[in-house]
Order: sequence, then C-alpha cells, then structure tokens
Amino acid sequence: MKNSPLAPAFRAQVAIKCVAIVGALLAGVAQADSPQRVTPLPKYQQECVACHVAYPPGMLPAASWKRIMGSLDKHFGTDASLDEASVREISGWLQTHAGTYKRVSEEPPQDRITRSQWFVRKHREVDPQIWKQAAVKSAANCAACHTAADKGSFRESEIQFPKGLDARFRRGWPD
Repeated sequence: MKNSPLAPAFRAQVAIKCVAIVGALLAGVAQADSPQRVTPLPKYQQECVACHVAYPPGMLPAASWKRIMGSLDKHFGTDASLDEASVREISGWLQTHAGTYKRVSEEPPQDRITRSQWFVRKHREVDPQIWKQAAVKSAANCAACHTAADKGSFRESEIQFPKGLDARFRRGWPD
C-alpha cells in the first residue's frame, strides 16, 4: 500500500475517522463537566418556587444540598420548614441529582450557589451594583436576566437586559 495511489486517500480517511473519534471523546468530557437537565420533582417545584427559582440540583454537590435541607428552619434568613415527608422526598431527589462534575466538586462558602467559584467566574463581568438594583434584587435572582432559568437553562443566548434596570448598566450587555 506504500506505493499505491490509494495510500494518500486511505490515510486521509483514517485521519478523518481519528479526528471524529477524538472529537466525540472530548465532547463527552465536556458534557461530563456541565449540569445535566433533569425532570424537576413536582414537590421541589411546588415548595421551592414559592420563593425563588428551583435551582437545578446539579448546581451544588450532595453535601451542600444535605446541609441546606437539614436546616430549612434557617434557610438563608427565612424559615422554609417543610413536613418530614416532603423533606425526605426532596432531599432524596436532590442527593440523586446533585452535581458530581468538576465545576461543583468544591462546596461553595455557606452552600451559596452565588459564592461558588464557577458562579463568580461566569458573572465576573457583571457590575456588582447590578445585584443591588430593584429589577434584579440579588445575584440569587437568576430569572432577572436568564429568561429560561425556570426551565433550568442558563445559556448566554437566553440572557436579557432586565426591565427596569438602570440604563447605565446597559453598556456591554449582550442583547
């Protein structure tokens, strides 16, 4: 095959297949480092959405969810106590679907998603004053900017300048 006229074409086919295989493997690695969408637990939706976005369970490691669910009477300054059956059901679901990929391998300070390294990195270009504006209220109010946060999607293409946000913050805004 060394002297065959097909050799360059054959080598090109092999190279293309190798590139495709490596690409597929790398895509799998990339997916393993991002949260997987899971079907929301109706009880989780019912109880948690009453006060905030039902954060995807993959945004925190299991240990953080365990502490959060074990201290609902002091849930970030609010008493969010639930009956024992609801706590068991929601806790089990959160533990099953908690983040296990690289970006949530570290438990964030005070188990706050907004203090996790990945959150801070993803929002480093956001002026800290934006979090204090009435249209946003806090960094935990994902739905203020992420239009599909209620569906567990936080794609940059779905970010929108919040209505009522002071226009001085518009420079550099993607929409």
